[in-house]
Amino acid sequence: MIRIRRLLLALMLPAVTACTVTERSDTAADSVVAVDTMTMMPPMAIDSASMVDPNSRAANMRIEVDLGARKLYVLDGADSSATYDVAVGSQEWPTQTGQWRITQVVWNPEWIPPDESWAEQRKPREPGDPQNPLGRAQLIYDPPRTIHGTNDASSIGKAVSHGSIRLSNENVTKLGRELMEATGVGRDSAFYRNVANNRKEKVIVDLPGGVPVRVF
Repeated sequence: MIRIRRLLLALMLPAVTACTVTERSDTAADSVVAVDTMTMMPPMAIDSASMVDPNSRAANMRIEVDLGARKLYVLDGADSSATYDVAVGSQEWPTQTGQWRITQVVWNPEWIPPDESWAEQRKPREPGDPQNPLGRAQLIYDPPRTIHGTNDASSIGKAVSHGSIRLSNENVTKLGRELMEATGVGRDSAFYRNVANNRKEKVIVDLPGGVPVRVF
């Protein structure tokens, strides 16, 4: 009888030991993975283009700016849905060409002088300030160069800016609203009335996925 008990204990001991070791090994492994995840893996970059709903209008919408013609085209697929006159950079401060995504609409933007020589003596301007060079709205794509409104309507159609693309206040607010609605963040009429009437209130709206813009 004693011999049988010893035999049973001998058979059970490896199994118990194995279970204990395996449990400790799994716990240790989990701990290592958690540490590695926190300390070694870099944050994932977000591809804004992948956020675009393939069924939304933004999937086909894009903006193109022809610097030579001083025109901005709103394209929906292969068709042009709107054309606006713009002011572009001067010969000394040309507008940069390239491709980006418009990721924000800023209503009633404030102006902070950029770190460039031409702006060294300029003062910041609050939203709604008559001397604010950004006008009623600003479309962000490659700061500090953006598409924005202007209080100098006579500049539209000329090469006079410091690299930004200017639209009339009427057209930049129209385009800003169109971009919001195309990317699924459109608001009701009360919102647009509010940003139009409360000129001193800055409002930032992110555009999920952004809208492609090409400047050439």
